[in-house]
Amino acid sequence: MSTPRRRIETDVMKLLMSDYEVNLVNNSMQEFYVRFHGPEDTPFAGGVWKVHVELPDQYPFKSPSIGFMNKIFHPNIDELSGSVCLDVINQTWSPMFDMINIFEVFLPQLLRYPNPTDPLNGEAAALLMREPHTYEGKVKDYVSRFATKEAADAATDESSSSDEASSVDSYSDDEESPDMES
Repeated sequence: MSTPRRRIETDVMKLLMSDYEVNLVNNSMQEFYVRFHGPEDTPFAGGVWKVHVELPDQYPFKSPSIGFMNKIFHPNIDELSGSVCLDVINQTWSPMFDMINIFEVFLPQLLRYPNPTDPLNGEAAALLMREPHTYEGKVKDYVSRFATKEAADAATDESSSSDEASSVDSYSDDEESPDMES
C-alpha cells in the first residue's frame, strides 16, 4: 500500500495533468487552488470559481478541505466562508476517491442537485424550496457578478483561515464579505 505522501503526489499530479487550472501554494502539493467551471445545463453554467483545497497529512484516509473563494449562491455552500456541505467529502469520504472525483463528479453533482434540507445558506435553501424560479435567477445574478474569470482571479483568502474553510459557525445573509470589497 502506498504512503499518504505518495498518494498526495499522485492525486495532485493527476489534477495538474488534467484540463483544470491548478495553482500550488508555495509549491506545496497539500494546498492549492483549482479553477472550477459551473456545469452546463445548470444556472451555474458560465461561472468560474477559484476553489481552495487543503489536503491533510492523513489524506486519502482523511478528507480534503474544500472552499469556494469567490461568492456562490447555493443552499449547501456558505456564502461568506465558501465552505461546502457535501456528505461525500465531510462524512462518507473514502480513500477510493481522489481529487479528480471532487472536480469531475462531486462538485458538479452538488451544483446540479442542491439539498435544501441540509443547508449552509438558509436563504438559498428557502428560496429554492419556495420560489425555484427566483432562486435560479439569483444564482444566475451571482454567476454574472461574482463568478467571472476576473472575480476568480481576484479572490483571495486573506479574511478566511483554513479553520473557517471547514467550520460552519456563523454567517449573516446581509453581511458583505470583507475580501469582496477589493
